[in-house]
Amino acid sequence: MRIAVAADSAGLALKNELRELLREDTRIAEVRDLGVPDTADDRAYPLLGIAAAETIAAGETDRAVLVCGTGIGMCISANKVPGVRATVAHDSYSAERSVKSNDCQVLTMGARVIGPELAKRIVTEWVGHSFDPRSTSASKVAHISEYERT
Repeated sequence: MRIAVAADSAGLALKNELRELLREDTRIAEVRDLGVPDTADDRAYPLLGIAAAETIAAGETDRAVLVCGTGIGMCISANKVPGVRATVAHDSYSAERSVKSNDCQVLTMGARVIGPELAKRIVTEWVGHSFDPRSTSASKVAHISEYERT
C-alpha cells in the first residue's frame, strides 16, 4: 500500500507522528509526505488536501492521511477530487466503516480534536481495513461514483 500524508501548520506535529508510524508499518510500501515541512510554511489546507487526493485519483497512491486543526477542511478539500472519498474520523468504528461501507481512501483528523496515541491507533486499524466490492455497500458506493461521472 502507498499512502500520502499531508498537514497544514495546525496539523504538522500530529502528521509527523503518523508519518513515522506508517513508515514503520510493514504493510506500507511507500509514505509520501506532501504536507508543510515546518510551521513557517503557511500553505492553506485546501492546497495540501487536494494535492494528496490527486495522487490517489492519478493512481500514484492508494490512500491518504490528512491532518488540519479539525480534519473537516482537509476532508472537504479531498472530497472535491473526482473519484476520491474522504472522511473525518476520530473513533475506530467510524474509521472502519468509512472503508468497509464507503470505500473511503482518505482519512482526515483534527490535531485540535484528537490526541496522538488515539490517532495512531485509529490509523493503524484503518490501514488494515478493506472494501469488499461484493458487499451490500458496493451498490451504494456505485451511486456516488455514477453521480461524479455526470
